[in-house]
Amino acid sequence: MFKRTEESALTSWFFEIDRKLLYFVLLMIGIGMFFAVSAGSVAAERINKPWFFFIVKGLPFYIAGLLVLVGTSMFSKKLVLKVAALDVIIGLALLAGTVISPHVVKGSARWFSLGGINILPADIMKPGFIFLTAWFLAKMRERFGDKLFSARDAWKLHWTSWWTYFAIFLPTLIIILRHPDFGTSLLYLGVLVIMLFIAGLPWYILVWLGGMAVGMFIFAYNTMAHVHNRIDAFLTGTGDNYQVTQSVQSIQHGGFFGAGDDAFIKQSLPDAHTDFIYAAIAEDIGAIFACGLLCLLIYMLKLLITDALNARDKFVFYAVGGTAALFGIQTCINLSTTLHIIAPKGMTLPFISYGGSSLVGFCLLFGMVLAVVREDKWK
Repeated sequence: MFKRTEESALTSWFFEIDRKLLYFVLLMIGIGMFFAVSAGSVAAERINKPWFFFIVKGLPFYIAGLLVLVGTSMFSKKLVLKVAALDVIIGLALLAGTVISPHVVKGSARWFSLGGINILPADIMKPGFIFLTAWFLAKMRERFGDKLFSARDAWKLHWTSWWTYFAIFLPTLIIILRHPDFGTSLLYLGVLVIMLFIAGLPWYILVWLGGMAVGMFIFAYNTMAHVHNRIDAFLTGTGDNYQVTQSVQSIQHGGFFGAGDDAFIKQSLPDAHTDFIYAAIAEDIGAIFACGLLCLLIYMLKLLITDALNARDKFVFYAVGGTAALFGIQTCINLSTTLHIIAPKGMTLPFISYGGSSLVGFCLLFGMVLAVVREDKWK
């Protein structure tokens, strides 16, 4: 009598979505909220705020992120592309705002203040950057086939040419580098190179791009004081190594099973709730559970790679592959900084670190991934 005769849109969405990826994203957000209390409490005490200050401050972003994640995952591919274009437009406008009227946070002018809320445009723009790049690569392959990089027409001035793409995203990289934010510039370039590689970029061009990256590194080292100082401090062990020293000591103090209430070193770690949250986690719950968290991050990366390889649509393949590249590179940079393997870059751990722009940006990105993977598989 009560047998369902037809499926609702919500039921179809639930059974068609990549539920495993969705569950892991929700799990990561939950872990991030938990440690926003644990690690954020010591940061709140340093500025004479109650222990729950950062979780209360971040709650609107967690709610917005969840709504964006679930809502966007219900979109069609066509609507996802419109959202990506809007995201790029808003991101470019906010980046221009950082040039005209920058908001400085901890000496960095890469922020834009809107209604008392500090926004990091480079984080907000990541989903649009990846999806429009994927759309562009798919269109170029559709038009030029395997010669999308070498065909003469691909380099002529018209709407679907490489010059159009560079006209949109080259100013983005220039502004981000100008902030200065060398780490995020390299992140964008790294993701772009991987997306070009999976689209069939010849090896000799990859070598040329590698040379450009080395050139950028040398230029940044010789012209940006903060890059010069961080690299010198990392290589020589002198200078301002306070944060990374405290980070390593926090991990060591946590041992295998965590220091629990005796986790006191994180109290002197300036960015324990943001860039160095993994060190605070390791001190709280120990190396064994911290490695478990690392395994969860790796498994999420594996899910993204699997979805990309199973895609039937080239656009979906490029978009999900680019998302995997972003997630993997940013995670590696954050953890390498925490473990003092590379010089500090000021980059969040996806979904875990406290930060509204990063959280909402990644929720939007993964919501878009879930949407296009669902349509590619079922429609």
